[in-house]
Amino acid sequence: MRRFIALIFFFTLAAQAQSPAPGACAALLGQHLPDTRILKAEQYAAGEFPTPPGASEDVVRRAKYLPALCRVVAELTPTSDSSIRMELWMPAEHWNGRFRGQGNGGFAGMIPYQTMGLSVVDGYASAGTDAGHSASFIDASWANGHPEKVADFGYRAIHLMTLRSKDLVAAYYGTPAKHSYFAACSDGGREALMEAQRFPADYDGILAGAPANNWTALVTNSLHNAQVQLAPGGYIPASKLPAITAAVMAKCDAKGTAQDGVADGILTDPRACRFKPAELLCKAGDSDSCLTAPQVKTLEAFYAGGHTSDGKLIFPGYAFGGEADEGGWTFWITGESLGKSAAFGFANSYFTNMVYPGALPPFDLKTASLDDAYKAAKLKTAGDLDANDANLKPFLARGGKLILYHGWNDPAISPFSTIDYYEKVLAATGKKETESSVRLYMAPGMGHCADGPGPDSFGQFGWLPTRGEDDPKRDMYLALEQWTEGGAAPAEIVATKYTGEGSSEVKMTRPLCPYPKVAKYKGSGDTSKAENFACAAE
Repeated sequence: MRRFIALIFFFTLAAQAQSPAPGACAALLGQHLPDTRILKAEQYAAGEFPTPPGASEDVVRRAKYLPALCRVVAELTPTSDSSIRMELWMPAEHWNGRFRGQGNGGFAGMIPYQTMGLSVVDGYASAGTDAGHSASFIDASWANGHPEKVADFGYRAIHLMTLRSKDLVAAYYGTPAKHSYFAACSDGGREALMEAQRFPADYDGILAGAPANNWTALVTNSLHNAQVQLAPGGYIPASKLPAITAAVMAKCDAKGTAQDGVADGILTDPRACRFKPAELLCKAGDSDSCLTAPQVKTLEAFYAGGHTSDGKLIFPGYAFGGEADEGGWTFWITGESLGKSAAFGFANSYFTNMVYPGALPPFDLKTASLDDAYKAAKLKTAGDLDANDANLKPFLARGGKLILYHGWNDPAISPFSTIDYYEKVLAATGKKETESSVRLYMAPGMGHCADGPGPDSFGQFGWLPTRGEDDPKRDMYLALEQWTEGGAAPAEIVATKYTGEGSSEVKMTRPLCPYPKVAKYKGSGDTSKAENFACAAE
């Protein structure tokens, strides 16, 4: 076990005291729980867990490392049109006494087997859900004509999964979980904040990354991004994105201009950058090194974010610096060709199936009024999907702890959105209460949940690529756990950049600082090492 190696003797005693009785797993088939049908309750020996249908190659590869566990498969039916699939995996030995809920991404539609597996390896009882439907993360066709399924996806599935899991954990082990945690990113970050806001008793500690909590505004902004690219000459091809990032870095990260004191292709806080898209206007014919006038207008719109016709901000725009990242703007915003990005896909699927189901003529993102679409989106889905309530007093009053994080290079969800939510929590919940129980970390150079040129591994998914001695100063999830259970509040967290996927070779480290502090170079020493930086006010 990676976690709590030094406490193995304690866990052996705990396992003896809380070991499930023989046949305890199969007995769960007889559990009678509200709106719940137990489909399977099966015990598996270590390394013998069957690969779930449709699992990724990575899940298949990791399955052989799973410990002995009890697997429960259930269907939750809170309404006549609900069919929420969930699974709960519980280690048969060395349970650490904790439950961890897993979140989804995009429009959900799949049970997060990988993170569940990583959790049970570390001793947690862990559960995940498909959020009430089976589909790809960018497909919302299941929602067309099914408002109850929208509610299941929005807030009901995670909450009911959590309640039923706690019931089953207590039945299997003969004692309830001592602490419950939720750690997820993107739509999972939205789910995390939904739990803190609507169901403050569900979890003790929550780690919410790049939350899509302002859902209706976020996807309306995807519509805005699609429409500005559809304007005559407005599309910016992927071949031009490197020139944009190069111009940003020349302006704000070159020697003598770098905010953090290091010219390394990473902006510590892009808000300090004063780059203007017009600086890239072509002067001697079009090429990949410059932008035409319509493309300059598009880039300005990306950075500014969508606005209503009367000038009100719908959703903030993107930060400078991540335009050319691998899997960045090309995938999420511009696409390899016009109309082939995630922005087009999400906007079209959301408005067609959730906001205007059955509309005649069908929704057309090319001709849709941004004002009307945003108004209809708020009216139709905000109540189910948005997690914007900044009053976290009920969650914090019972001792709840929340850590937010967001990558500055995020091409999917603007980092400014999470900063805005945190500042609203300060105002609504109170500065003292917020600072004693909530932390925000902005990750320079990190993309959506991970990736990008900056350090992107800091335990945000509840595990680290390399195993060894646990260190809450390098593991954000472990820092949350210790803070929740009476330990010190987290300060800086050291993030790591590895040389490649699956590699344990370190390329660089850098401290992530509690917002609004930023990491600044001390002036001497290796700039690839975190110890040569310090958190300070801007």
